[in-house]
Amino acid sequence: MTAEMVAPAWMHEQITAEEYDSWSEEQCAGIEIVDGMVVVSPSASKRHNRPARILANALDAAAGPEWNADTDFDVRLQDVPLTNRRPDVVVYRAETIDITPTRPEHVLLVAEVVSPGSETTDRIVKVDQYAKAGIGFYWRIEQAATGVPLVYTYVLDPATMTYRDGDVFTGVLKVAAPFPAEVDLGQV
Repeated sequence: MTAEMVAPAWMHEQITAEEYDSWSEEQCAGIEIVDGMVVVSPSASKRHNRPARILANALDAAAGPEWNADTDFDVRLQDVPLTNRRPDVVVYRAETIDITPTRPEHVLLVAEVVSPGSETTDRIVKVDQYAKAGIGFYWRIEQAATGVPLVYTYVLDPATMTYRDGDVFTGVLKVAAPFPAEVDLGQV
């Protein structure tokens, strides 16, 4: 006997911010909303999660009391049409920890770890969305064949609302203010 998988109706219809906000955390886990449509993301691999966790922990330790760094929660880029992204790492203002949804004005930096299947989204689509939302910094972490990650950094140009290229790091990031630190992403 085979079981047919039938997607829930809400996966085929545009949803509003109000509808999404009424869902449970379990319903929201593993999805993003892009232009009001649900995008289901498969569970990330350990190879994907490891550099995100290392980076978030190091940034959180270096950030001081004004900033927090975390993983796996929604950032509401726009309400209409609804666009929620779940960056792999988010650095946000500490005083906004209890404010939901997290909005771009609460966020200093987002980082995405590129996985097979997310290359175009992480290299092009999200870069444009985060820049248009006004998030100051975007980092993209690429898994290199050597096992040592490459980190591409981008800085927002507020006049054009686009990112300009920053530095590229191999394995070790030297991070400046507001949280000076050296982050060794090591061999993954």
